[in-house]
Amino acid sequence: MFSDTTFLRPTSKKVNMNTPPHINEEIMREIDESINLYRKKSSHEIKDRLNELDHEWDTERVLEMNFASLALWSSLLGLLGSKKWLFLSGVASVFMMQHALKGWCPPLSVIRRFKIRTAWEINQEREKLKKLIH
Repeated sequence: MFSDTTFLRPTSKKVNMNTPPHINEEIMREIDESINLYRKKSSHEIKDRLNELDHEWDTERVLEMNFASLALWSSLLGLLGSKKWLFLSGVASVFMMQHALKGWCPPLSVIRRFKIRTAWEINQEREKLKKLIH
């Protein structure tokens, strides 16, 4: 159905492809700093960090929660108050579709500036940490 590769971005890279390079580079630099820090730590401390990474929210989860919250609140306000609030649910849906297809939507710029990492970036740190366990 959606096989046009010029239209769709690769799922694993879509956020990084739409993030300014300096933010991607800073996130990767922070991963390298974390690895260097954990080189001096015990296996137990590394395992604790791996557990933290298992619970870290990635960009997809943050976007999903934000969109769902916005849609829920605007729907409730539309039902209980002015119908104009329903427009906000529509806008949130368009943003989510845009993100699913192209890997970018306006809230993503803000989320990435807060250094919310992609699942791929979190996994990069995870894989490097696993190699440190003695």
